Amino acid sequence: MREVWQGLVAFEHRGSGTQLEREAAGWLAAYLEARGFAPELQRFRAPASWGPEVLAISLALGLGSLLGWAPLAALGFYGFWAYFSGWPRPWRALFARAPSQNVLAETGEGPRTLVLMAHYDTAKTYFAYHPRRVRAFRTQFLANAALAGLTVPAAWWGGPVGAALGVYFLAQASLLAWRERTAPYVNGANDNASGVAVAVRLFLDLAHRPLSGWRVLLALTGAEEVGAVGAEALLRSGRLPPDAWIFNVDNVGAGELFYASGEGMLAHYPHRGPLLEAAHGLEGARPVAYRLAYFDTLPFARQRYAVLTLIRLEGGVPPNWHWPSDAPSGVRWDRIEETHAYAARLLGRLLSLKKG
Repeated sequence: MREVWQGLVAFEHRGSGTQLEREAAGWLAAYLEARGFAPELQRFRAPASWGPEVLAISLALGLGSLLGWAPLAALGFYGFWAYFSGWPRPWRALFARAPSQNVLAETGEGPRTLVLMAHYDTAKTYFAYHPRRVRAFRTQFLANAALAGLTVPAAWWGGPVGAALGVYFLAQASLLAWRERTAPYVNGANDNASGVAVAVRLFLDLAHRPLSGWRVLLALTGAEEVGAVGAEALLRSGRLPPDAWIFNVDNVGAGELFYASGEGMLAHYPHRGPLLEAAHGLEGARPVAYRLAYFDTLPFARQRYAVLTLIRLEGGVPPNWHWPSDAPSGVRWDRIEETHAYAARLLGRLLSLKKG
């Protein structure tokens, strides 16, 4: 695991859709090829940042409310809800201009499919992720969502409330524009080089001890930080049967270990299936209904796949989340090893029971 982790953190960052993300994907593919696998780069287009689309949504909310254009405000509110709930957005391709890729490798064969997933890309920082503010991230987000919903009646009625909301969302658009011009990408030692290290180790474990009747797919995804785009590309590819199990590992380099019982920033999608049931009965991790953001499991949870994500949290948030302090010095290696041990016990127990 340490070799994979060190290989990824050696990159300054692995920002979604950037050249360094592509180089990191090439490094992962070469690592797997050197160990006898035939990795595949699954290519797709993705946004280089979530900022431009959210900026456009903020402009629609702001101008619609300020100028009294209720249809524009309603479009902005739909865009806000759809973006943060993983719903379809007809304009999405306008923002998905950067090349990205998933790194895929397979072992074993059989009628059942297990997917071991972790994203290797990293995010840009933003002032909302500052350590003094991040614990209030969920509260601030819900307040913003409520204000976005108010822009529609405010645009219809007009008056000072509509003007105030318009100024608020236009100011928000300005902050997002500033972020796009100045904010750096983080190294991502925890988010998510730690998860990639665990997922690759689990894959190698199962390759060395093949399970009869199981095909195991390692899916190291790009562009997770801009809307789980890599996971959606994998879902759309048709490579996974509807009864596949999706086991995702994200942010496991520090903090207390949890498994997600569901996810969703606005609409909530419960997790289900044998992976979750096995986690309920295994000591070493606690359940959490994850509403802070989303995982790569979100597109699969929306389609009712059997999914499970492991994550470590401190005070309800991932340590050093999307902040420049997400560097190698912020990772505790014993936490990564403990996560691997827990995941191996969970899979070993579950798959042996399934085999029996």
